[in-house]
Amino acid sequence: MAAVLSLAVLAACGGPRGPVGPVPGSYIGGAVPQLGDTKPHVWTSGHPYNLPVHGVDVSRYQGQVDWARARQAGISFAFLKATEGGDHADPAFRRYWEQTRAVGMPRGAYHFYYFCRSGAEQAAWFIANVPRERGTLPPVVDLEWVHTSRTCRFRPSPAEIHREVGIFMSALQQYYGQRPIVYTTVDFYREADLRQLPAEFWLRSVADHPRSTYPGQRWTFWQYSGTGTAPGFNGNVDLNAFAGTAIQWQQWLNSHLSR
Repeated sequence: MAAVLSLAVLAACGGPRGPVGPVPGSYIGGAVPQLGDTKPHVWTSGHPYNLPVHGVDVSRYQGQVDWARARQAGISFAFLKATEGGDHADPAFRRYWEQTRAVGMPRGAYHFYYFCRSGAEQAAWFIANVPRERGTLPPVVDLEWVHTSRTCRFRPSPAEIHREVGIFMSALQQYYGQRPIVYTTVDFYREADLRQLPAEFWLRSVADHPRSTYPGQRWTFWQYSGTGTAPGFNGNVDLNAFAGTAIQWQQWLNSHLSR
């Protein structure tokens, strides 16, 4: 059963910033309204539950989603997998794209980057599959190693990664009028020297606060769970938090939504 801590429970334990869990100063499991986790753990350097704006990222593996229910439950944004490499499109993307628009969910598309294709090829594939539409979140490029890939285990140098990803991002920025966000993981961030990449970051950190796993790195989105639960979803879903307040979220939306 998913562990779910509501804001009321957090308040009873000393508020969202107070200790919740077996270790003083630590935080466990939990939720911001109606969100949960099937594999909760102790947070030691900070937790996402005092951040007010939360969202999801999805692919075809989420199956049927009740987006209206998710929106009503407080899911504030969604990133939808659109493409991968230069020839794969997520079969659920178009359906999710239309469904999220119908319920007024702020959403954007993401591309899983493939190191055996050029940045230009991948940008062309993304553009061919993702509509240029007003009111959408910036596109995202997902940068991570795929150790189990059956077709591409190539690990280019940081310089080559920066060059090709830069080509990809520039092409998308020119087409959509928005600078892409970079999603990444701890190992890839370090090994590809992404600190040197001029980008807005969405960081995966499911065991500790980004301030510990990516010291000194500014971020806009934090993926804090890969085993989350939320109304509208039948199984696990990735959960994410925005870095600021509700007011800052609206300001960010106003400055980043496509025109």
